[in-house]
Amino acid sequence: MDIQLLKEMIALMEESSLTEIDVSEGDQRIRLKRGGEPQILQSAPVASQPQMATSATTEEKAVHSGHVLKSPMVGTFYRCPSPSSPAFVEVGKTVKKGDVVCIIEAMKMMNQIEADKSGVIEAVLAEDGQPIEFDQALFTIV
Repeated sequence: MDIQLLKEMIALMEESSLTEIDVSEGDQRIRLKRGGEPQILQSAPVASQPQMATSATTEEKAVHSGHVLKSPMVGTFYRCPSPSSPAFVEVGKTVKKGDVVCIIEAMKMMNQIEADKSGVIEAVLAEDGQPIEFDQALFTIV
């Protein structure tokens, strides 16, 4: 279990209006919930979820063959620098390594995410204004 990630998740909850975070990675699951009665949960492998994750991954690989740009942090995904501005990138746009492709807001900090590869944006895999997880696929670049 990554203690630093757990600390970041707690800090994110403390500084936002999030009331619950539920993260599964492999056979580990972390669930943080604010308010209510304390509960002691027994850690157990997640049996039914890997099938769903596997089919989604298979579908994603089948549809998107390019390099996958993943989120380096937990936060809120934004495609535009401001609500009235156009998106940083659109499907079909050519980007160079280092170009800003989106913003992730984490703990009230706006973090610019840069392309880690030059190419053409094949797909946008995250929704504007929605929460995202660490290592979640954001774009594919071909």
